[in-house]
Amino acid sequence: MTKKTNLKIALKVSVLGVLMSIFVLRSIAQDLHFSQFFNSPLSTNPANTGFIPAADFRVGANYRDQWSSIPVPYKTTSIWGDAQFLRNKIPGGWMGLGGMILQDVAGSGNLKSTKAYASVAYHQMLGNTGLLSAGFNLGYAGKQLNINKFTFDNQWNGRFFDGSTPSGEIFQNNSIGYFDLQAGLNYAWFPSDNIYLHAGVSVHHLNSPKETFFATGNGYDNTISPRSIFFVDAVIKVNDRVIVSPAMYVTKQSKSTEFVGGLHLNYNLTGNGEQQLIAGIYFRPSDAYLPMIGYQWKNFKFMFSYDVTNSPLKYFNSSRGATELSLQYDGFFDTYYGNKRQSLCPSFGN
Repeated sequence: MTKKTNLKIALKVSVLGVLMSIFVLRSIAQDLHFSQFFNSPLSTNPANTGFIPAADFRVGANYRDQWSSIPVPYKTTSIWGDAQFLRNKIPGGWMGLGGMILQDVAGSGNLKSTKAYASVAYHQMLGNTGLLSAGFNLGYAGKQLNINKFTFDNQWNGRFFDGSTPSGEIFQNNSIGYFDLQAGLNYAWFPSDNIYLHAGVSVHHLNSPKETFFATGNGYDNTISPRSIFFVDAVIKVNDRVIVSPAMYVTKQSKSTEFVGGLHLNYNLTGNGEQQLIAGIYFRPSDAYLPMIGYQWKNFKFMFSYDVTNSPLKYFNSSRGATELSLQYDGFFDTYYGNKRQSLCPSFGN
């Protein structure tokens, strides 16, 4: 190779290294998230626990594979479930219990994050057209780091990173853990069988947990910043074939803000709605477009989405941002309630 070619390669490696270092550092401070936020209800707001408009319980799984086209991909997985209890004991209300496990492997240092939460919520009907919900969850988060896979600026010898050169960095721990607490409120309004509106707000890290792989003190603040999440969505039955679901999600943590907005629709393939085709598109401004497609068969729902990067990162990942999968099953406690409880949400069976 010519010196000019080597210089171009070194420049690309350096720029990409800086970008990835920024994203790895942000991943330590920022929370796990999914583009299909509406298919990850417990991580969006603990008040969603047991808030199941058309069933008595549900279980789900989510998988996200981000930046697989560049050397340091991110992989996020979650499994979760929740259920309604005491519907026949509390007039106009019920309890929700649930739990979730999330795991994320990020960056060249294999930063591994595992979180497990248990959540509880209370839901109270307000007349015949409103529902108020409040909930919280408590969990434990553990993080591990493979320090030997990191490279640092003083290990760059002009041609490549030399791992035999001491980094000069002092890590006190390669694994940490802490307890975590979040709480939230939701309100739903369903004035008719064809309209359903839902909004909520939650705050995460209420107990101000501390997280660092380095020694504490020395003027550094290793407290995890509170994270606030606001969402609003709707389900609108247009006719016996089409149901439209617009949604918006805003989250803020420290100086970082994320906005996701868009809509998807369900198309009824059968007379009773047992088979439905799902399609839609969402977006994050100046970051990515999120086309998605899915299929619902009876109580099973599967959705696939793809993050098409439109930020400066697209020059390194060829706009290939992330693939995301979600699977959900809604069920009924036949022993207690039967499976004919009226849905609070528009459906093709109405």
